[in-house]
Amino acid sequence: MSVYCIKIQGFYGDNVIWINKLLPSSANKYCILAEELGHYHTSTGDILDQKNIINRKQEARARSRAYERIMPLSKIIEAHEEHIRNKFEFAEYMGVTEEFLEFALKRYKEKYGVTVNYNEKYTICFEPLGVIKWFDKFFKSINGT
Repeated sequence: MSVYCIKIQGFYGDNVIWINKLLPSSANKYCILAEELGHYHTSTGDILDQKNIINRKQEARARSRAYERIMPLSKIIEAHEEHIRNKFEFAEYMGVTEEFLEFALKRYKEKYGVTVNYNEKYTICFEPLGVIKWFDKFFKSINGT
């Protein structure tokens, strides 16, 4: 197997998504498929030239869509409730690669900051990764979060 064969992991064009069958795992293929579906929904034209700022923005938009579809905030809460203890277990639980998980968490941190309140019951911390479950709305408001 050549390095070139793995270099192109996925591609979207003419309403067709191609996934490299030589990718090492189902998790890799799942992550690439999610990104290519992001391109299907958000990208227009040829964006292969990533030196072009417009193309880079389309790439970022497609990836953000993939992160939000595969790993919505509710899944972070769900993993917490399932007692997932670390990022490796979290990636396994979600069926994604650790790299995809890291990029998704980085994107969420860029979007929301270090923490985000979710559903008035939880605060998700992106650095360090964790979830706080509030047992009382009053207690939460006293602490200013």
